[in-house]
Formats: sequence, C-alpha cells, structure tokens
Amino acid sequence: MKVSEITNATLSKYLRLDDVTDEEKTLLDTLIGVAKAFIGSYTGLDEDDIEKHDEFVIVVFILVQDMFDNRVLYVDKSNMNRTVETILGMHSVNLL
Repeated sequence: MKVSEITNATLSKYLRLDDVTDEEKTLLDTLIGVAKAFIGSYTGLDEDDIEKHDEFVIVVFILVQDMFDNRVLYVDKSNMNRTVETILGMHSVNLL
C-alpha cells in the first residue's frame, strides 16, 4: 500500500469504527491530508518522494489515529509518537 491509496474506508477499518457517518468520513479525509502535510513538513520531502516510501503508510495511520482519538487537528512536535519520530527522522532532508 502507498500513502496515496489510504482512504477513509481503510482508516475506519484500522480504527475499528462501525457504521461510519458522513461526518466521520469527512473528518478522516481531512486528517489524512493533515498527516501527509505533517510528513512533508517534518521531513522536507515532497509528495512524490513520500510516495516512494511504504513505511510512511503506518505513520499516516498512527497520526490519524492520534488526531481522531484526541479530536484535534494539529500535531504536537514536542510530544510525538516514537515510531513516527523514528521513521520520519530516517527520511528527513531538512535537518540543520
């Protein structure tokens, strides 16, 4: 699976959601976009480069799950999941 193939249906299964409402589908679509933007911002990679790395799929899943569970539309870089931080750090090109 590639990052571009992640859908709200895929995520609703991952999150074990039953009877997903249209509102929840819209929220999941939004969170997918936020997670992708976060990956790009954190690593400095563009969409095409992100697509080349299958390990970013789990990063999107983890970020969306955290944002969905906490119902927040931001990611706190100072309190990041260690798996996400490790994977993103492996691909960061914008380190100073």
